Formats: sequence, structure tokens, C-alpha cells
Amino acid sequence: MDGKEFSTDRGRRDFMRKSMRLGSAALAGISGLAPGGGAWAAGSDAPEKKEVRIGFIPLTDCASVVMAAVNRFDEKYGIKIIATKEASWASVRDKLVNGELDAAHVLYGLIYGVQLGIGGPKKDMAVLMGLNHNGQAITLSNQLRDKGATDGASLARLVAKKEREYTFAQTFPTGTHAMWLYYWLAANGIDPMKDVKSITVPPPQMVANMRVGNMDGFCVGEPWGNRAIIDKIGFTAVTSQEIWTDHPEKVLGTTADFAQKHPNTARAMIAAILDAGRWIDASLANKQKTAETIAQKAYVNTDTEVIVARMLGRYENGLGKSWDDKNHMKFYNDGAVNFPYLSDGMWFLTQHRRWGLLKEDPDYAGVARKVNRIDLYQQGAAAAGVALPKSELRAARLIDGSVWDGRDPKKYAAGFKIKA
Repeated sequence: MDGKEFSTDRGRRDFMRKSMRLGSAALAGISGLAPGGGAWAAGSDAPEKKEVRIGFIPLTDCASVVMAAVNRFDEKYGIKIIATKEASWASVRDKLVNGELDAAHVLYGLIYGVQLGIGGPKKDMAVLMGLNHNGQAITLSNQLRDKGATDGASLARLVAKKEREYTFAQTFPTGTHAMWLYYWLAANGIDPMKDVKSITVPPPQMVANMRVGNMDGFCVGEPWGNRAIIDKIGFTAVTSQEIWTDHPEKVLGTTADFAQKHPNTARAMIAAILDAGRWIDASLANKQKTAETIAQKAYVNTDTEVIVARMLGRYENGLGKSWDDKNHMKFYNDGAVNFPYLSDGMWFLTQHRRWGLLKEDPDYAGVARKVNRIDLYQQGAAAAGVALPKSELRAARLIDGSVWDGRDPKKYAAGFKIKA
């Protein structure tokens, strides 16, 4: 139940042969590649907008967007990606909505929050593709360690004593980190809405805020979990892949208006970033090079070694445990990372409903089908030669033992013991 419902090698070859045989008329501008696959075709298949501004937050999982530009995968598809560093997810949201950014490396749940008007201004949005799986973590402070709280169970015992109010930080109210934090706390019997306080802090500011005692724990993407360990102010209590192996995380998000007006540009962005993700995951050397690149001041602005260890799956938790994690951050994984599964989008809606961010059950499947632009992804994947999954849904078993398969989201959302 790992969600990798991909075609066999034979099926993949059949898919590729069919893709090659389809003419430009049948594809309606899908590939945009001239015969022979070299440059972007002229005419109606050409990107409507040649230069695209893609925002990102300083996190390891911005890597495929950055490397698409740095390694010039974008040029192959007739566009130029301008990767722009942003200060917070709220800033990314606002700049997407007002058009300052064409697209962004963005939290899956942020896009859905804006779509439904629960994460700021309401606007129709689009998820073009997934950017990564895994690679986030929940960090607890060394002060909690000194009180004996080193995992979920011991944290629950400490919180139950009610000696004081404990504060935990996430990065955006409807985002992925808030959902991983709430899910893990609830799985250990802690009500995130009643038993502890939740605050919002931008990812690059997490470590500094924990250092001065503004929170007892936080959930954020790498490299900031590892940075807290190296700086000796916290430890990893749980990784996000332990909460949900191969979970959806960041996406390439844009507005529905942009996708409608610039479909060829959207396809080009998808194809270029698929190429970049495939390149990153292809070898340890490429991951090392990626870490060296994104560590630079223009991107994540930290030491390469802070990024590269967990990017390679080499984990230390800050409590003396070390392990090689095969479920570390992935950017491609034969395309399994990148397909915008309807079930992934619906899961975030179930959690928004669970925690009272949504007051009523939405049309789960209808919203997901509207937001997740599977049509554009399929076309971008054809251009990049990337296989497609057999289903628009995938299944997984989460840390509390519950199974999510997207088939009955209303029942799933209502079935949790701890909820708003």
C-alpha cells in the first residue's frame, strides 16, 4: 500500500511508444517538441510566457525548481525560470494571488486553503505537480528532553501534567507542517487544539525562535530540523516519513487563471522540473551537487553538510541514534513523486475538516479534480518522457494505523477520536 501503482516496464515502454506516435494535432500542444526532441516547436505549441517567476522558500525541497533553472532544463522547453526567494508562506500566497509570482514551490495544503478561502483570500488555484515526498521532521527542544520527553508517548505524559502551556510551531495554518504536527500529536493522545498552543513561524526562523525559547517544538522541512541538532538546541522526535511513508509535500502551485491563460507554459514548467527531479535522484553525486548549489546564499543559505546528510538519507536524531533512511526526501522516484493524485489533495481537505478549518464537508473529489490539473501534468510528463500511474488514487497506512485510500473522505474525516 505504498501508492506506487505504476506500470510495468512493458507498460511504460508502451506508454512511451504511444506518446511518440501521437501527432501535434492529437496532443493539442502537449509536448511542444520538434521532431527529434531537441528544441521547442514554434507556433501554437510554444510557451505563451517565456520567462516565468517561480517563488520558493529556503528549504531543501526547493531543489528541483532551483536545479531546473541552474542546469538549464528550462531552456529545453522554451522557457526561462527565474527562481525568487521568499520570506514566508504567507508572502508566497499573496504573491501568487496578486500575480507577482507565476508559480511557486509551495505547501500542498496552502493551495487548498486558498481555493476554499480558509487560508487567506479565496481564489481558484491549481496544483500542477508534486515536487517531493518525505523529508520533513518534528523537532523537540533539549529542554523537553531534559524533562524526559523524547518521543510522542513521553511528551503526552509531560503535557498531561499541565505544569505549563507548551507551544509548538508550524509554518502555515492549512499547510503540510501543521497537518503533520497535529496528526502526530493526536496519534499520541495530545489534542493540538486544546492541550497545547500552536503558532505560525516561517521555516528559516524556526531554529532562532527555538534558541530563544519561543517554542517547545516545531515541524518544518529540512534542513532546519538537522540545523537544530547541529546547533544543539533540539532533536528529531519523528520524521514525516514515519508519519506517512512517501507522503505528499510541496507542489508546483499556481492560480487557475495562470494555468488557463498559459497552458503551454505550465506544461513547460512541469517538464523542466520533472527533468530536474529525475537528475537529482539519479545519483549520489547529483544530490551532492544539488546540496552544494542550494546551500548558497541565494537559496537556502546554510552549510552544505547540514543539507546533504538527510538529502542522502543519513539521519541522526540528536539523541545518539543514527540510521540510513531509505524513505528520505525524493524528488522523482520514477515519476511516483510528481503525479498530482486526487487522493493526496483530498487528504488535506479531510484534515482541514478534522481540525475545524472547514466547518462543513466539501465536495472532496470535486475540489481535488478542479485543483489538481492532471491534464496538464499528463502533457508535461509526455514531453519529459515520464510514466504515469495506473490510478488517480493511492493508498497508505499512517502512523496511527489508519488507512487512507481516498474512497470515502467524509467518513475518514469524521472517524478520528481526537478532532475539533
